[in-house]
Amino acid sequence: MAQWKPDPTFYPSPLLAMQAPPEKIAYVVAFNPNSDGRPDALTVVDVVPGSPTYGQLVGRLDMPTAGDELHHFGWNACSSALCPYAPHPHIERRYLV
Repeated sequence: MAQWKPDPTFYPSPLLAMQAPPEKIAYVVAFNPNSDGRPDALTVVDVVPGSPTYGQLVGRLDMPTAGDELHHFGWNACSSALCPYAPHPHIERRYLV
């Protein structure tokens, strides 16, 4: 459901983004550019320095079908679209797999 306030995950300046608490995990799209029939995947990377699994994949979800694309195809909303000054500041991030 659309909200009538800017998305709180958008930082209007680099300084405010740097002052935010650090992320503990990163969602990373893993593209398969080969035509070997394997689908793209959404992976999870540990980004906590000092963690025993720092920098490693700690999760992976393959898309159900080869050719499914995760970026800019309804699965997410880019941060730039969430800018309060953009034409659509109330767009939602949705469909987190």
